[in-house]
Amino acid sequence: MKIAYNASAVLANNALFRNDNQLSDSLKRLSSGLKITSGKDNPSGLAMGRRMNAQIHGIAVATQNASDAISVIEIADGAMAEVHTILQRINELAVKSSNEILTDDDRKMIQDEVAALKHEITRISQTTEFNGQKILDGSFDLRGYTNNVEVKVTSYSDYVPNGEYEITDLIVSYDHNGNIRLTDDDGVPLYTFAGTGALGSARISAADGNVITITGPKGFEIKLELRTTEDAGFDLPLPGDPNATPPTLPDPPKQYVYSWSNSLTLIPPPTITPPAAATPSLMVDVVGFGAMAMQIGANQGQQLDIRIHRLSLENMGISNIDVSTHEGALDGLSKMGKAVNYISSARSHMGAYQNRLEHTISNLDITTENMTAAYSRIMDVNMAEEMTKYTTLQILVQASTSMLAQANERPSNVLQLLQ
Repeated sequence: MKIAYNASAVLANNALFRNDNQLSDSLKRLSSGLKITSGKDNPSGLAMGRRMNAQIHGIAVATQNASDAISVIEIADGAMAEVHTILQRINELAVKSSNEILTDDDRKMIQDEVAALKHEITRISQTTEFNGQKILDGSFDLRGYTNNVEVKVTSYSDYVPNGEYEITDLIVSYDHNGNIRLTDDDGVPLYTFAGTGALGSARISAADGNVITITGPKGFEIKLELRTTEDAGFDLPLPGDPNATPPTLPDPPKQYVYSWSNSLTLIPPPTITPPAAATPSLMVDVVGFGAMAMQIGANQGQQLDIRIHRLSLENMGISNIDVSTHEGALDGLSKMGKAVNYISSARSHMGAYQNRLEHTISNLDITTENMTAAYSRIMDVNMAEEMTKYTTLQILVQASTSMLAQANERPSNVLQLLQ
């Protein structure tokens, strides 16, 4: 028997220390409901769980973002629906004005209503907002630029590849009213694109006021606005007519002719072919950005770009519609059909975005469910199993405590030998 070092008490104390620590850990898990309460419990599991938790919270915010995007679309579509109604009314007025039973005064009154309705379309475009941001004035339409301050890219279709385009050798002139002159008196086109560039053939498909539309294969379309407002006061010679006598330009000379190309060519970066002729080229840079970027995922790059078409009279091709004459009314009927197609296409895009966003929200909800289940399997404690372990440890701690007390009593037996 020894009294200097009580080895039995040391062993019992160590067992009590280990059991008490395990009991404390079990108590943490039971009180928190988590299987992993600190890094020492499961380092890799903790890291994985925290990443999943960040994803779950990020997806919740992304779901709200997608819901906000649907709200934007609903507001835009509601405004476009009203414009749709206005266009139908203008079309009715054009049909009415086409009736030759009407007098010029009758048509003038009809034109007054048409003008008022056009102003209302412009007002809707300039005042429709979401969260203080205008959404129909082109702020969230795709952007494009040119090397000529007098020429503006108003819009282009989704099928136009991003890049820089060179346009040369096409003559566009103005009539006495300052409108683009692309047809002769018989309605025959003065010029169409006939060349075959890198994207195939392209041609002038429409002109309204100072906006022309260039179309190509497979939905390719670019609208350009000639921002000069001067009235030439005369007709320029028709393109391709070598016998035409050039008009006498006023002094000082003013520019009334834009020369662009008979083929639309995409110039791949970084090489840009310089103009080969003395006639200046128009360089159109299609950058492909400007749409409203909605963050619909928890990670970088998980965005949906929502393009909201610019709602303008120029884009719809009705800026210079005038039904005050019988001829103007007939021309207006043709333009109204294209305008209705434009607004229908814009609303179709909005509907497609909304359907996509609704599917996105459903997918995010399902992802949240599955990821939450995976996170639970890693982090959540099995309460029944942990309670069983806790009860066992509680008994072991009580037993260890009792045994430590017994071990501390053993050296006192030596006193009997000393009596």
